[in-house]
Formats: sequence, structure tokens, C-alpha cells
Amino acid sequence: MTVLITGGTKGIGLAIARRLAPVHGRVVLAYHSDEAAADDARAEISALGAGVETVRCDVGTPEGAAALMAEIERQGHDGLSHIVHAAAMIYPTTLLGADLAKFRQAVETNGLSLLYLVHAAQGLLGRGSSVVFITSMGSRIPSPNYGALGVGKALAEAIVRYLVAELAPRGIRINGVAPGLVHTTSVAAMLGSEDAAQAAVDRAARTNPSGRESRDSDYAALVEFLLGPEAEFIQGQVIAATGGTGVIG
Repeated sequence: MTVLITGGTKGIGLAIARRLAPVHGRVVLAYHSDEAAADDARAEISALGAGVETVRCDVGTPEGAAALMAEIERQGHDGLSHIVHAAAMIYPTTLLGADLAKFRQAVETNGLSLLYLVHAAQGLLGRGSSVVFITSMGSRIPSPNYGALGVGKALAEAIVRYLVAELAPRGIRINGVAPGLVHTTSVAAMLGSEDAAQAAVDRAARTNPSGRESRDSDYAALVEFLLGPEAEFIQGQVIAATGGTGVIG
């Protein structure tokens, strides 16, 4: 079975790829521009004994999403079983201070891209397929300079709900997963430095009701479950793996 993971060469996407590759046997990792990270990810996943392909594309446009699916179809193998959409465009800004053209691009990449991908993949997905969108609590809880990401993810969560009516009759599931705060290059870019990112993760660990920081296994295991047959009756949900952050404190 082949699983497409967008944003799969770094951070949360790569952590999910590590979890899924040995289970599903083959992953396609889509990335935007960092060739070095793509090479490293390909080598790391290959070392796990799984088949892996990396595809450079821009999923923030309908044309880019369609080109990605065309490449997956061209590669053949065993088609496409599942999609995990973890790609994001980081643009730290206030809403009123934003460059509106850049803000629109970010919202398109962080939100509408989910529709672009599913629309382009509808001929490849079939009964038993699952789509998981990686969102965040920032879609519901405003944070400083997070608007371009939070607004986009809120849009994608609405798309998740609306697509249920069209995908469920085909036996295709779609859900969202919201991880807790983890130290990634994207978080560092959002906060301005690696030190700031680590400080934010440390602060989140201290204030988390569950008393610890987020681990990759917290959200990756949840994604794995949502791709499995035991989750066939779960549709249109956004499940937070945050240890209670956003619910308490």
C-alpha cells in the first residue's frame, strides 16, 4: 500500500513517515523546495526497509496538486491508498499588518490545498482509503503572528467536514489530527529562532495538563490508527493529541 505524505521530508510529516513506512511498505514524500532535506529523508526511510519516493511540487495550487497525482500514477506500483497532508506555508504575521498577497498564498497553501489534493486524487483513492489532515489548535485558539497558518487550517477543517458527504458514500474517510507543540524547523521559523522554539516547547510542557511535552508518537500513532480499518466509522473529526492543552489551561 502506498501512502502520500505531503510535507513528509521534515518535522511532523517526517515523523509520521517514520511511523507509517514500515507498516504500509511504501511512502511518497512530497516537498516544496529543500532538496537536501528530501535526500536525507529518502535515505532515512529507505533504511527502514520501505519503498520511498520523493516528489517536489507545490500543493498550494490546483496545478501543483494535479501534477503530484499524475506523478504518483506514472510511477505505478500499487496505486495510492492514503493521503496524510502535513505540508504548510509558514508566514508569521498579524492580520492587519499582513502583505495581503502573501497572506492569501499562505491561506491557499494551508487550507485550500486539502481540496486541491483530494480533488486531484479522487480517481486514485478507493474504498478503504483514508485522508488525514494535520491541523493545530491554532485553528481555534488565536496566537500571535499565527493568523496565516491558523486561518488556513480552520478553512481546511471546514473542508474536512464538507467532504464527508461526498467521500463517505465511496468508502473513503477524511479526518484531522491536531498535534501538540513540537520543536520543528517550522516552529522555529514562526517564532524567529531555534532558541525561541525550544523555549516555547519547554513552556508548553510545564503548562500541559498531562505534565509533559508532546512526543512524535502521540500524533503519529493516531494517524496510523486513522489509516487502519478499525477507524472505518470515524468521519469528519478533528482529534487533538495535545495532552489536554486547549481544553484545560
